[in-house]
Parts: sequence; C-alpha cells; structure tokens
Amino acid sequence: MNLLYYRLPKLISIFAMAFLMISSVSSCQNKEESTSSQNYDSPTSTSTLQLRINPEQTYQTMENFGASDAWSGQFVGNWPYEKKTAIADLLFSNETDANGNPEGIALSLWRFNLGAGSAAQGDASGIADSWRRGESFIVPETGEYNWNKMSGQVWLAKAAKERGVENLLVFTNSPPVTLTRNNKAFTSDANQSNLAPSNYDEFAQYLADVMQGMANIGLPVDYLSPVNEPQWDWTGGQEGTPYFNNEIAGIVKAIHSEFTERNLSQKLDIAEAGQINFLYEEGDKPNRSRQIPEFFETASENYIGNLKNVSRNISGHSYFTTSPYSKMLEMRKELAAKIENVPDLGYWMTEYCILGDNNGEIDGNGKDLGITSALYLAKVIHADLSVAQASAWHWWLAISPYDYKDGLIYIDKNKNDGNFSDSKMLWALGNYSRFIRPGSKRIGINSSTEPNEDFLYSAYKDSETGKTVVVIINSKYDEVAIEFTDLSSNNLQAYVTSEAKDLSKSDLFINGSIIIPKRSITTLIL
Repeated sequence: MNLLYYRLPKLISIFAMAFLMISSVSSCQNKEESTSSQNYDSPTSTSTLQLRINPEQTYQTMENFGASDAWSGQFVGNWPYEKKTAIADLLFSNETDANGNPEGIALSLWRFNLGAGSAAQGDASGIADSWRRGESFIVPETGEYNWNKMSGQVWLAKAAKERGVENLLVFTNSPPVTLTRNNKAFTSDANQSNLAPSNYDEFAQYLADVMQGMANIGLPVDYLSPVNEPQWDWTGGQEGTPYFNNEIAGIVKAIHSEFTERNLSQKLDIAEAGQINFLYEEGDKPNRSRQIPEFFETASENYIGNLKNVSRNISGHSYFTTSPYSKMLEMRKELAAKIENVPDLGYWMTEYCILGDNNGEIDGNGKDLGITSALYLAKVIHADLSVAQASAWHWWLAISPYDYKDGLIYIDKNKNDGNFSDSKMLWALGNYSRFIRPGSKRIGINSSTEPNEDFLYSAYKDSETGKTVVVIINSKYDEVAIEFTDLSSNNLQAYVTSEAKDLSKSDLFINGSIIIPKRSITTLIL
C-alpha cells in the first residue's frame, strides 16, 4: 500500500497498531445497545421491509457536518471566480435547481487550516510537496501580522459563511515555525513535541491574536483545535508535531488563561486523536492515549474538563478502525461506553478519509469518483453516528489534487487554475449533511429482520421543521422495498446518490411501496 505517498509520518505507527488492536469488546450496556442491532437489517428484494420510527427513543443532538480547506484551499480560493464559486456551491450551498435537486451538500461547519508558515519557507521548510506547506498570517521577516495573507483560504471561509455555513473551526497541525524548537513545521525528535513548555504562553497569545484578527476581517471563529493527531511522530512530509497528554493539558491551560483575560469565547476542541481507540485505551502510545480519562476525569493530573473554554466534546479520527465491519462496530461501542461514563461528555468525529488497505475491503490508493467508495464512506458515517454516537462528523480534504480516496472534490494539481470534478463521496456525505441540520435529534428506527451490514438505516428528527429524516444505505445489488408502519409516507421526499444519481430528487413509490435503489444512499424526508 502506498501510504508513503499519503501520510509518511503515520506509517511507523500503523504497523504497530495492527498487532495491538483488540477485537474483544466489553458487553457493558449503554443507551445505544438497545437499538444497535436494529440498525443493520438486510431484507430480501422479494419482500417489503417494515420499518418503525420511534421518536420517543432519542439519542445525541447533531451539531454539524464539516470538511477542511487543507491543503488545496490556499490555492483554489485564488482560482478564477467562476470555478472557485462553483466549488464553493458544491460544498456549501443549500439551494436547489429548477428540478428540485440540491446544488450542494450544505456543510454546517468549515475547518480552516491555520498553517505554521512553512509555505513562506519554501524548499527550506523540508516539506517536499509544496501543496502540503501551510500559510500563516505572520510576516516572517518582521514577525508582525498581515491579515491580507492567506487570501485563498479566507475567500473560501467567507464563501462558506455567505452560503449559510453555521460554524467555523480553526485547527493547527503545528505551532508557527517562529515558536518551534527547530524552526520547522515538523519535529526533529519523535520523542518530544516541537513546542517547548517555555513557549506555551506565547503560543496561546498567538492563537488569541488570530481569533481576534479573523473576527476583524469578518470571520468570527467558533471553535479552535490547537493540536492534531498528537499520537503520530510527524518527522516530515507535512506540518505536524507529537504531543504527550501533559503537554496538551499545559497548552490548553495556557490558552484558557489567555482567552479568559481577553474575554474570548471560542471553544477548544480536544484532542483530535489519530485513532478512536487512543481515546479510551493505551495501545502502543503510552502517555499520548487514554485521553477520555486523562482530560475529563477529575482524578487525573491532566484534568481540563473544568475549564470553561474547553468543549464538552472529545474528538477523534476514524482512520484505521473501519474494517472489518465487526471491528468497526465493536470499537465504536467501546468508545460510546467510555464516553457515557463521563457526565455531559459528547463525541465529535473530526477527520476521516479512506486510508490504507482496510482489511482488503477497499484500498485508499487511487481516487474513485464512483459509488463504491461512497458506499464505504456512508457505512463509516453510519457507524460513527449510530454506534459511537458522534454529534459531529468531519471529512478530511474537501478539495484534493491527489490520486487517493481523500477528496470530496478533485482538482488538477495546478495552483492558479484547472479542472475540477465532484465525486460520489461528496454527494454521499450530502445525504447526511444537507438534511440533518444542527439541532436535529437522532431517534429510534427498527425492524424485525436480522442485522446485516448491507442494508443500514438511521433516523433523525429536525428540531425546527418537526420532519423525520431517514438515511438508508443499500449496498446490495438489488432494490429493496420498504414501508413505514407508523408514519405516513404522504408528501415523501427522496434524494438518491447512486452510480447514476448525485443526491437527486427521486420518486421511489411503486405499487404502494418505497423502492430503495440498488447500491445507493437514500435520504427520505417524511
């Protein structure tokens, strides 16, 4: 597998984790287990599946669906107006065309990559791929801020805001190179972070400056993520730095102090674990894992759950935990159980694309604009929402120039102009993001058939309209007939992503039943 091409800093840890993943999961009962077996039913195409919605059975409140501007946003935001506007519409628009088809997937959160300044260093940055170097608002020659910098990313963030995207999150993979130990955006020593403790306060001041500066240019920030995948070594290839839990706690305390002094209200998203199991078990990353108890249990020396700027959602990434399907479910059940043990703590899944060989199920190498990758992605979203009970779900690269399954939109690797293509993964995410709006509540849905991964469904109640939204993933090569036993299908609206359709408004009624197309992701609004 060609992970060297994609994320070299992760390669060292991937093989070690393969031997340490534990498939046995505790059978502890939690509020999700009562319905988890009811969410994975596989009817035959010769019978009609009876689905029952239970609005009294409620789970998490959904907060947002998002994606990031790394790394192409710095260039695409400066592309010709017609092209960058069309790309922004695909990601952010909540408008429909003359036939009622969505023009975009209406993301509700946009992730803004606050680079470390490696772009200004050029080849001296040590990052060979110039697309993976990050821009900064800092002028390297003077150390002063220039809020006209990062113009491409700023344009995209403003385009998101203009199209109604509710939330803006700023994330850093590395502190600015002016503060790192080696004046690089990656570490020289995998055994220590690239930020010395003596610079925690200055890093906090820098982040507070950026929060205020972005607000002054019309981009108020809602969330700040100061560390990203601290378990990986990050010794080259792109911006990044490892952190130990005590270092993260020290950085967060410094940021909280600075934000309190300046009366800044941004919530801190902690700690974007490189894999979800690092949130609840040690694995092969001692002192960088077990982050739920480390940060949110009061007995911990690294407890930060009492700081008002710290979000009550812990975040992790779904990489390398999605195959086989049984393991994906088991790990998410364990994560949900661990989170439930901490009062008022929720979970955000804040980064994913298809990496690695996934137990032979799908290979991350080679971009795929078709339905196969979209169906795999939809299964991951389903498991993260219905089993791990994530209240937010974020994709990695919204716009990719790579031959990899990492993009929603693919572009030519041209910094000034080029062609672009949407993918089925874009529209599959849209089956969720377009219709499950912030404030929606996930509710119960069940049937009497045996569980199977080939036909998945989940249900949500819109807090504003009162409508029920059902998302169905049919991976079978056959159509499936369904009907709802306790909910009228009058005025049903259906939107289908399949090999032939891109979140297209569709009439699925045939002889009184709703026919779910083969190999499709379908959203029903009742």
